[in-house]
Amino acid sequence: MNLHAILAIYRFEMARTKRTLMQSVLSPVISTSLYFIVFGSAIGSKMPQIDGVTYGAFIVPGLIMLALLTQSISNASFGIFFPKFTGTIYELLSAPISPFEIILGYVGSAATKSIILGLIILLTAGFFVPLQIHHPIWMLFFLVLTAITFSLVGFIIGIWADGFEKLQVVPLLIITPLTFLGGSFYSISVLPDFWQKVALFNPIVYLISGFRWSFYDVGDVSMKLSVGMAIFFLLCSLAIILRIFKTGYHLRN
Repeated sequence: MNLHAILAIYRFEMARTKRTLMQSVLSPVISTSLYFIVFGSAIGSKMPQIDGVTYGAFIVPGLIMLALLTQSISNASFGIFFPKFTGTIYELLSAPISPFEIILGYVGSAATKSIILGLIILLTAGFFVPLQIHHPIWMLFFLVLTAITFSLVGFIIGIWADGFEKLQVVPLLIITPLTFLGGSFYSISVLPDFWQKVALFNPIVYLISGFRWSFYDVGDVSMKLSVGMAIFFLLCSLAIILRIFKTGYHLRN
């Protein structure tokens, strides 16, 4: 394995974060803090507990997931799109580095940035609501697994997009609505039976449920199902990317 090439890509992408610190870190943290103030303090104080958890604390895993998903996709999609836009992608494709090593470099850096952001938001949440993490190892597992999976999704979007505006289409029109409908601010158990069944077709439900279980021992679906679905999404995303490199889809004109 060409570790030098992987580290070169990884370090380059991590260095880009320093140049866009306001956009990459401060903006998501401020936005999420406003959610805590509005939903956790103002609205949450008027709402009853959910499964024995105060509403402000209940929405913390969902808000972290919301930031994690959007930032993972954004970081990875822009990371691979920019070389396509500038034409330097051909230098990368002709270099002595395999597709899997390219994926490790770009996806690894995007996931690292998202994990750091998720931990910062978690620390920030402690200033607004009382937090407890019953299963810290599982919490980190879901944090890392989700960051990697949606960095892979972002990598696919970055290859598919042929313009900057297309980089925002999937996150804004698909991922963000699915996250809001996936139980970020509520438990799907409060929905009518029909809509509960419909919600189970939303992949975000399994990620949020498993992540929330790691905090409070409560979830909308079983822990084993959440883990299984999360790993399934990761493998599907990885298979699609490897197929893209094999066929050259949107990589070679």
